[in-house]
Amino acid sequence: MNSMSVAKTMPLTQRGARLQRRFYIGVTLLMVILMGTGFWPTYFGPLVQGTIAQPLLIHVHATVFVGWLALFLAQSTLAATGHVDWHLKLGRAGIGYGFLLIAVGLFTTVMRSAEQVLAGENGARLLYVGFFDMALFSIFLGAAIGLRRKPELHRRLMLVAATVLLVAAVGRIPFLRIGPWGIHLRLLVWSSPILLAIAHDLYKQRRFHRVYAFGLAALIVRLYSVPLSQTEMWTAFAGWATGLVL
Repeated sequence: MNSMSVAKTMPLTQRGARLQRRFYIGVTLLMVILMGTGFWPTYFGPLVQGTIAQPLLIHVHATVFVGWLALFLAQSTLAATGHVDWHLKLGRAGIGYGFLLIAVGLFTTVMRSAEQVLAGENGARLLYVGFFDMALFSIFLGAAIGLRRKPELHRRLMLVAATVLLVAAVGRIPFLRIGPWGIHLRLLVWSSPILLAIAHDLYKQRRFHRVYAFGLAALIVRLYSVPLSQTEMWTAFAGWATGLVL
């Protein structure tokens, strides 16, 4: 009787696990949509039309960041379709790619901040948000790498890390920049992958994982702490950092 019960429940258990993995594919596609919507007017649209005028550094930056999202989608798909071996192999390469993304992100931030200084503008804000974004990404990515043998933690940490990178795209969506409620709408849209993951956890388990709570808290601090970029301490640091390349 017990063996028959196990035989009956196993397919349901496996099906539920596979549906859970496919949820991550859907969330990743949402990230792709947000990325495309945000950057279409200023980058992807002109790129398709052949009218784009951006320096090489911006193209490298865009290629690396889009590549990360493509890698995340591939990993979600491999996990959902049961190709665990390929998921693990690609994951090893993804660790190196993550470090490359951080390096490119920081370098681009410093160079663009320096360009603002040369143009007579204050580059402290751009440097602050760029460093903050890469710091958050590094923390969640590092935790995901360290806990990669614990799938329940690993995939949630990776989802939060990928969500962090959407901030620039969401910030460029026009209707999210209008009026006093714009910043709150940006937070809602930016955090939508995490909010959907929380809803998914609540539906499946009647509770959500603490990783998502940490992720939401991090996004809130990042978005509402930007005024700190104008403090004397950060302005001094920004002057030193941009001075290294000027």
